[in-house]
Amino acid sequence: MAGVYLEPVGLLYGAVAQQAVELGAALPLAGNSSIAFAAVRLWEGEPGKLNHAIVRLATIQAIDEPRVQELLDRLSAPRAAIAGVSMANPRIMGILNVTPDSFSDGGDHLEPEAAIKHAKKLIADGADFIDVGAESTRPGSQSVPQEEELQRLLPVFKGLAGLSVPLSADARKPQVMREVAAAGAAVWNDVSALAYAPESLGVAAELNLPVVLMHAQGNPDKMQDNPLYKDVVIEVYDFLEGRIAAATGAGLPRELIIADPGIGFGKSFAHNMSLLHSMAIFHGLGVPLVVGASRKSSVQKATGAEGPDECVMGSVAAALDAISQGVQIVRVHDVHETRQALSLWQAIRGGPNVATQNT
Repeated sequence: MAGVYLEPVGLLYGAVAQQAVELGAALPLAGNSSIAFAAVRLWEGEPGKLNHAIVRLATIQAIDEPRVQELLDRLSAPRAAIAGVSMANPRIMGILNVTPDSFSDGGDHLEPEAAIKHAKKLIADGADFIDVGAESTRPGSQSVPQEEELQRLLPVFKGLAGLSVPLSADARKPQVMREVAAAGAAVWNDVSALAYAPESLGVAAELNLPVVLMHAQGNPDKMQDNPLYKDVVIEVYDFLEGRIAAATGAGLPRELIIADPGIGFGKSFAHNMSLLHSMAIFHGLGVPLVVGASRKSSVQKATGAEGPDECVMGSVAAALDAISQGVQIVRVHDVHETRQALSLWQAIRGGPNVATQNT
């Protein structure tokens, strides 16, 4: 059944989710004991010619087709830890831009001392990962020469050695990743999904580190000129499935792969909203998911904010919605605010069913 996709719906949380799984009325979402799904939205066809239907779990489980069973297995299987961090609970990746021109905080942490100080603040605020980037990939940005990128990155990675959380390198160039891996990077976050250079796939297999494969339509300098899709959700899904196959084919173990649909990378406001709305479908890839909507123009547009710094609460809302769909990692600028909101969300959704408790 080529052209079949399953989007988990009928999501349940906390004790209710656990009870539904025990009764066989739901399946755990990506192995998460606190989120389960009781039905699926069946997508069938190809971009531009898709049919949709809501199907009960028992009905979809009874379909004796390898593709359907593979997707159900992927949707429900636990995810492997990333750089020693369990994916059983939502995780926060703090953004550290060592750039002069990033869309939100360009220039704020360009000097190594400022960058190291900010990284430590992000950890104190509750970050589970720190993602360090020295080449802006905002719309309209230009590539940074390799030596300049390394001059920005290496002092920061060396200065952050021994921190309590894994460091991620937001980089496209394989030689840059080789050098920052030697300096302590534990994760490769590649906005080009290992397609920037012919040797990228081989270097990823050689380093044997977790890799975030992100979708982007076009290069950063022109990606927002006129992004077009017949069906953005399925086209992004197919791209990521293809890049996962390319990475595993090159020798990178599947348990080291993370997928990112690439909010804001070659996508209009409507495209981004469609992806965020149906984010749970990407669990069918069978790998942990990263979502980075923080302070992006679509959040600004949806909230009426006048700039990146004015849409913190909108960014937190986007992160929580992704988490409510089982996303394992949210990549954010505002770690303190996201951690606070996540703690309350978990107390409400992930804790005991207080409605049945005596008061």
